[in-house]
Amino acid sequence: MVATKNFGFLKPYDAQLVRLAALAEHFFQIDPSTSLIKIRQFSELLAQIVAAKTGLFVSDQENQADLLGRLRRERVLPTEINECFHQLRKAGNQAAHSFTGSYVEALAGLKIARQLAVWFHRTFGDRQFVSGPFIAPAEPVDATIELKGELARLRAALAETESAAERARREAAEHAQARLSAEERARQEAEDRAQWEQLASEVEQANTLLAAELAAFQTASQQGAPTRAAVVERAEQAASEIDLDEQATRAIIDRLLTERGWLADTQNLRYSLGARPAAGKSLAIAEWPTETGPADYALFIGLRCVAVVEAKRKRKNVSAAIDQAERYSKGFKASDGTEPNGGPWGEHRIPFVYSTNGRTYLKQLETESGIWFRDVRRPTNRRRVLADWPTPDGLRAQLEMDNAAADASLRAEPIEFAFPLRPYQRDAISAVEQAIADGQREMLVAMATGTGKTKTAIAMLARLLNAKRFRRVCFVVDRNALGIQAADEFRNTKIVTARAFADIFGVKGLNDVTPDDETKVHISTIQSLVKRVIYASDPATVPPIDQYDLILVDECHRGYLLDRELSDQELQFRDQADYVSSYRRVLEHFDAVKIGLTATPALHTVDIFGDPIFSYSYRQAVIENFLVDHEPPIAIETVLSRGGIEYQRGDEIELFDPRSGTVDLTHAPDDVRFEVESFNKQVVTVAFNRTVADALAGYIDPNLPEKTLIFAASDAHADIVVEQMKGALEAVYGEIDDGAVRKITGSVDRVGQLIKKFRNDDLPKIAVTVDLLTTGIDVPKIANLVFLRRVNSRILYEQMLGRATRKCEEIGKETFRIFDAVDLYPTLQNLTDMKPVVVNPNIG
Repeated sequence: MVATKNFGFLKPYDAQLVRLAALAEHFFQIDPSTSLIKIRQFSELLAQIVAAKTGLFVSDQENQADLLGRLRRERVLPTEINECFHQLRKAGNQAAHSFTGSYVEALAGLKIARQLAVWFHRTFGDRQFVSGPFIAPAEPVDATIELKGELARLRAALAETESAAERARREAAEHAQARLSAEERARQEAEDRAQWEQLASEVEQANTLLAAELAAFQTASQQGAPTRAAVVERAEQAASEIDLDEQATRAIIDRLLTERGWLADTQNLRYSLGARPAAGKSLAIAEWPTETGPADYALFIGLRCVAVVEAKRKRKNVSAAIDQAERYSKGFKASDGTEPNGGPWGEHRIPFVYSTNGRTYLKQLETESGIWFRDVRRPTNRRRVLADWPTPDGLRAQLEMDNAAADASLRAEPIEFAFPLRPYQRDAISAVEQAIADGQREMLVAMATGTGKTKTAIAMLARLLNAKRFRRVCFVVDRNALGIQAADEFRNTKIVTARAFADIFGVKGLNDVTPDDETKVHISTIQSLVKRVIYASDPATVPPIDQYDLILVDECHRGYLLDRELSDQELQFRDQADYVSSYRRVLEHFDAVKIGLTATPALHTVDIFGDPIFSYSYRQAVIENFLVDHEPPIAIETVLSRGGIEYQRGDEIELFDPRSGTVDLTHAPDDVRFEVESFNKQVVTVAFNRTVADALAGYIDPNLPEKTLIFAASDAHADIVVEQMKGALEAVYGEIDDGAVRKITGSVDRVGQLIKKFRNDDLPKIAVTVDLLTTGIDVPKIANLVFLRRVNSRILYEQMLGRATRKCEEIGKETFRIFDAVDLYPTLQNLTDMKPVVVNPNIG
């Protein structure tokens, strides 16, 4: 085994790892490009071993970017470790394909590879491993002044940790090498060359054994190794302890800036080397001089400096470093061909300031990670953390926006549109605009189902976009049907006399994966955003954080997923917690104001968006005659429901608010812990559903214009219900159209068109669904709800009730009816705001 200065502790895992690391160290002195290639190969093998040790290895032929993406999604690779792997992958690829690579880049690569090796050993081996300092490789003959200085710093750091005996041995070896004659040195170099050539040959031969070796790791991982959850925990802990110095950190920052559209190269694009701003280019110039010291980076769009950056090493607190960046903003000198950028703003001459230590944002290490930012143009603007760097286009747009003027314009402009707005809708819009003007970046609007949240949102967005308060909005829905419905609303809602919203503002729908330059509103599903942000194999393809500056989440409650049949897209999540976590990570990724709209705020919603800034309840809407109430539920009792179905009632939730005299459901958990799954399986019988259908036929006349929505337990159950309902209705009313009763679930052909028919056409009269029509679908003619399933989620239950609350003058609808065959209403009636409204006749 050839000696390696920094990677010997990996020997128990895999000899090939150590060989590749040794080659990378050796070639540093004579060919940095080859060193970078060997570092990339080292990182590729390390990632494959990580996959094998966690049971995730597929093939040694798998693309490295795809493998890293899978490991990150499985949380085996913490985000910042993933960034280190990608750094080595891209630097190695560039060296291989462009025949480039400097000593500085190779040195940074060796340092990052060493930190990955330490992370790996602490995760899968010695949790308490103390790595010691990085040992600098031999200095190249043609080393630059900067490289010599860095190598000297590394040797000094090593000397500080060495004992006297270790230092004496090292110095004796160095003196012995220096005393060798030229002839002896040539002979020794020839021997070394032969040894390294032999080592390289061994590496190539070992590649043929790699697949078998990785398969052995995979087998071992399935025989008594730590569980995946345990590995994730250790990996996170080990990641928090990695310690990259400033030079290695700068290499990562350069790559991240480059991926977001900036030209960044700390070693070459430096003020001291003659780098200056240029028209038509977006440059990150390093070490830009100011009156208060050099800024680590100055970001130029053309000839205008728009931002300054303070870059720290990994272990430094990054939030506090904003103060240093602000000092550079105040001390910036307009010279060297720079053009005015619109300032100054008080003492500040540069509008945006950033600080970073290269560490990817971690919530649990908030002040020590991420990219911290402050817009210094207003003293009240607070510093905040970002998940990524902004793009030049995003900063240009931000610089051109005058939020104070937009807020003043909104206050002065009356809320008037071609369509009428109800008083509470105006109040909701005013509340949002005031919260935005106050600097609030997350807000929740709670309006009962049927009170026109989408119309309110359209009016709100029209005002905000018209006032130029925001540049681009992402209108987020949780399923395609709601996205199609929203797109129709944007196309059909007249903002002014003859022009609809979509005619005035550019709107992109679900088929457009990304917005274009002219897009003002982009409609997207949350699943699509998760795929783009979290499931991207290469970080460079992740949407920029400033792609949207406002995100409006329609139906933002998430808890009803507890009882839903997951779509193909949603099956990629491990469980409900993973789904909600991904949903939250997507929202945190974008540097945007977030507004959540929901009829059913609960604890998980408040955690993301905060307490509602405006609420309009179902009870209030009924009292004010904007929604209809329901009649006392009709219980359908069968032999099976009396004695053949067993279930456990859930714990009652009582969060009493003494100030209002009501139960506080906003801060209540969603899961009411019923034994639902086994219960629902028992209703999937022909006998039970025949009995229920026969009872319903006595109440529901298919010849009347009203519509009925039946909630089944599963897709198979829905098929049974459809057939039994058709038979029961024919027995009472004679022949009926085959399209009168239809299943509407994700499995049917052209489900979007079928939903439209249910909403707009005479047929179908009765729709049987599982969860596709539980939220957001607007069908005012629904006058009958039928419960043939139980649910765990009180949020879902309230959404189910909300399908029938809308008024419908076309059919003279004044109330709606509930038919309960599974004893659902008595169990959940106290856990919802949607109980029958009792008005005291003695109150005027």
